[in-house]
Amino acid sequence: MATKTKEAVGMGGLAAPHGAAAELFITDYALPGHSQVRCVTPSARKLVDSHPEPRVTEPRPLVFVEVYEEQFDFVWRSARRLGVSELHVDDVVQEVFLVVHRRLSEFEARSSLKTWLFAITRRIVSDYRRSARRKPSEPISFEPEAHESSAADAQLTRNEDARLLYSLLEELDPEKREVFVLAELEQISGPEIAAALGENLNTVYARLRAARIAFEAAVARHQARNRRAL
Repeated sequence: MATKTKEAVGMGGLAAPHGAAAELFITDYALPGHSQVRCVTPSARKLVDSHPEPRVTEPRPLVFVEVYEEQFDFVWRSARRLGVSELHVDDVVQEVFLVVHRRLSEFEARSSLKTWLFAITRRIVSDYRRSARRKPSEPISFEPEAHESSAADAQLTRNEDARLLYSLLEELDPEKREVFVLAELEQISGPEIAAALGENLNTVYARLRAARIAFEAAVARHQARNRRAL
């Protein structure tokens, strides 16, 4: 019976040297009739141990309360900019977050959280707009009291600016409006918009170009009306 040797066998049947030189002698080759031999010294093992495989950590699950607090303003703005009236925006936002609460566990981070929320908001708003067309419009009046402070006046100015923006957005068709809101107002990238809308990237860019032209035309018409009113 053959006795086992303590020497590692390298290429060409050479025995591995002992001592410091053995630290560099690592081979995956085997001689005919012999099993594969590797000589892994303590120094080599230390080198491997000093470069461990990176640990993959699972992302922390989303918490609904945190999503609600962090994204409420975005959903509210999106609903208004997509055409939901002041009178109904809170109801629409509530419905959006009901869907989010029910489906949050399904979010797989294939897109950003914002674009995922926008896709949900878009569907809810589409349902709202269809039902709103079947109902008479409900005017909203707002008359500030005489004793309101200058801070309230500034807020009123901001509200008027926001209403003007919503009015201009109303002149865009829904497809152009969605792309314009995401790209120009929320500064979301083209690929993310394409993912949110389920559209080809080239289609998104084409709609954005058309939306910019349509929005500029709406602004020009508004300015022309103001000049005629003077």
